[in-house]
Amino acid sequence: MDPNNPNKNKRSTPEYALYQRENFWKPNTGEVPPFNTEPGKLEELAKEKLTQGGWYYASSNAGQSYTHLANRQAFYRHKIIPRQLVDTNLRDTSTTIFGHKVSAPIGFAPIGINKIYNPAGEIPVATVAKELNLPYCLSTAGSNPIEAVAAANGEGPRFYQLYMPHDDELTISLLTRAHKSGFTACILTTDTWQLGWRHDDIATGNYAFYRGIGADLGLSDPVFKQRLQTAGIDPVKQPKEAGAMWIDNVWHGRAHSWEKMPWLIKTWKEISGGKPFCLKGIQSVDDAKRAVDIGCDGIVVSNHAGRQVDGAIASLDALEKIVAAVGDKTYIMYDSGIRGASDVAKALALGAKFVWVGRLWVWGLSIMGEAGVRHVMKSLLADFDIFMNVAGFQNVEQIDRSALGQILCRFCRGTQADIFAESYPKGYGLIAERSKL
Repeated sequence: MDPNNPNKNKRSTPEYALYQRENFWKPNTGEVPPFNTEPGKLEELAKEKLTQGGWYYASSNAGQSYTHLANRQAFYRHKIIPRQLVDTNLRDTSTTIFGHKVSAPIGFAPIGINKIYNPAGEIPVATVAKELNLPYCLSTAGSNPIEAVAAANGEGPRFYQLYMPHDDELTISLLTRAHKSGFTACILTTDTWQLGWRHDDIATGNYAFYRGIGADLGLSDPVFKQRLQTAGIDPVKQPKEAGAMWIDNVWHGRAHSWEKMPWLIKTWKEISGGKPFCLKGIQSVDDAKRAVDIGCDGIVVSNHAGRQVDGAIASLDALEKIVAAVGDKTYIMYDSGIRGASDVAKALALGAKFVWVGRLWVWGLSIMGEAGVRHVMKSLLADFDIFMNVAGFQNVEQIDRSALGQILCRFCRGTQADIFAESYPKGYGLIAERSKL
């Protein structure tokens, strides 16, 4: 790739594709690329680096991993139609999310307990997100104080993912801290009142919070400090008890309902001065419609990457139906199963406006800390930039339903419009095939 390409100075976004050349050139200077970012090999290397507990928590899924498998199978049935002789020299990978112009429609998904992957926890992740101008979403189960993560993220766009306690004063404190720390949207996760049944974690008693690890976000909260004092728990002398009390307020096993949502939306809007509120975990059309009705500014179509409900619908399959129902009424984001640029493109083509990536950067963090996160996400940006170049897309807006093949489904029933509605039929095997991807 020509590093002196004059078009790179005219583009509105950086020439991320040059990261490919940078890695090709390294052997000439006695260097090697940091590590292989092919998802399977990335996962294998992370497994070598992590403790057993870290590996189990990062890789485990609900039940027999059938939802996780379905997420990947759903991507396989959609095929991209490349377009030739398109002038992509000034292609623009950027998009806008909640008023922030960002490098690409890709963000760092909220993932908790980062200290089990790297001692620095969320800090290196937030740092890289800022460098790359990609949105960062902090989990309530994060292992660093909200304020410290914000400082690392600097001027980067950042959102706060809420696991909602049943202690309203604590919820208000968390949201207030997030707002004061520059988090500009609240995303409530609705599918994790408690963790799904994950065999490996349960078989090894693998719950970091109960070991006194990763509860700093909660232990630094002024309201929660009061709760600890009332309970007679000293977090310094009793880290396991303090960690357990925190996470039992977060993954408490007591469901919230739609009736609580007006209070939460009103509370966040008052605290933040009207900033966006979203729901994460939506899989059904009815829930998507209800989210619109109660005033959500956006939804994340997600099944928690298959970690909560086994045997559930693939998140990508849910996306199609939800976009058809409410795509023109709210900002739709996608999460679950993304492994590369073509997956990002397929989610965009099916109607998502933005895509969250999780396990990829977790593997990078596990392998090489900040440098690992940087390598993984720069590689993904390069992959996406190259995809747009060679597939013939000048900007993100052009990646729509026409980008995917429309194959006649011989087994469908209904009108001609129905028959041509999908790339390939949902023909997933009755016998599950094991796949680490």
